[in-house]
Amino acid sequence: MKKLGLCVRYDCNNFGSMLQILATQKAIEKCGWKYEIIRYDKKTLRFIIKNFSRVFNPYFMKGKMMGITKKLSLKKYPEIENGNNKRLALFKEYREKYIGPYSTVCRGFDKLVQNASNYDAVMVGSDQLWTPAGLMTKFYNLLFVPDNIRKISLATSFGVTEIPKNQVELTKQYLDRIDFLSVREVSGQKLVKEMTGREAVVAVDPTLLFDGEEWLGFFDYVEQCEEPYIFAYFLGDNNAYRDAVERFAKKKNLKIITCPHLDEFVERDMIFGDDQRFDVSPVDFLNLIRGAKYIVTDSFHGSVFSILNHKSFLTVNRYSDSLRKSKNTRIDSLFSLLGIEDRHYTSESLDIENSMEANIDYAEVDRRLTDLRNRTFDFLKRSLS
Repeated sequence: MKKLGLCVRYDCNNFGSMLQILATQKAIEKCGWKYEIIRYDKKTLRFIIKNFSRVFNPYFMKGKMMGITKKLSLKKYPEIENGNNKRLALFKEYREKYIGPYSTVCRGFDKLVQNASNYDAVMVGSDQLWTPAGLMTKFYNLLFVPDNIRKISLATSFGVTEIPKNQVELTKQYLDRIDFLSVREVSGQKLVKEMTGREAVVAVDPTLLFDGEEWLGFFDYVEQCEEPYIFAYFLGDNNAYRDAVERFAKKKNLKIITCPHLDEFVERDMIFGDDQRFDVSPVDFLNLIRGAKYIVTDSFHGSVFSILNHKSFLTVNRYSDSLRKSKNTRIDSLFSLLGIEDRHYTSESLDIENSMEANIDYAEVDRRLTDLRNRTFDFLKRSLS
């Protein structure tokens, strides 16, 4: 049986990313290949010196500063910090149970290159792995893989609608080396066309490769709350959306369940929601969506699992569209492909009630999803044939 090396963010403490890796593994197994998640420890002295210029990269520094700010903020509130640590332990437990197998740890770039010869092909998984922040690592763009080994991208995202001018040449270089090229958004397809002239396949996020019933085969449904509730899953810090959820929940006599401070510390979330949950694993997250009466989220995967489970939901913008680094494109692209643009609310003056009660034609959504799913599996079968 042929063996695939898989480049994914296996150490990311994010519900959607963890469920996405599982879906990627299931899809590879369905195509009849063995796989191994490549572990790369790039933090050598050589790497730090060579890539010191990253401190001047605003995309890289924004992510670093968000993490530092969250850590410092949690120190002020030991109870919240303790809850956050419990959640991190649940992520670790999930990874140990569901993610893998893994390669030996490749310490340094030379070891990474040597390890690549163990595979018949190397694939970069989905998510926003081609952001400008990570260009110089030469990992997710597969620049470490020798020319004679097949290179595949599965629904990978740039996370931006424009590549910085000083990165265009190197971006073009790694895209030209990838033998089978698919992206997650139409905007990504456009960027590939502009830089290389190639036609990238627009593939669905791996979580969408399986319908709600198939996900029940992966994880049984376990009730998370006996009362009717609205699941307010926000990664951003927009207070207007939280105000709108509170008004809607009060009118509908619903409990508000939240999973606070996941990506960043949001002070408002200390008092937002009737049930602030930290002891939530990726599987619990999926079950919170399955059992919710309504869902309001600014998360891509919060939206995906709402769709797969035929929920009444609304997705709001986490990022301002005026920002060049806006990451709303993946939601725009998916909702357009599924014909549910009206579920993506872009105004801060959110009228949840009228928008939420509007009917979603899930029969049509499922029909479109089936077409997109088949197209993505066709791409996978071609690239792994």
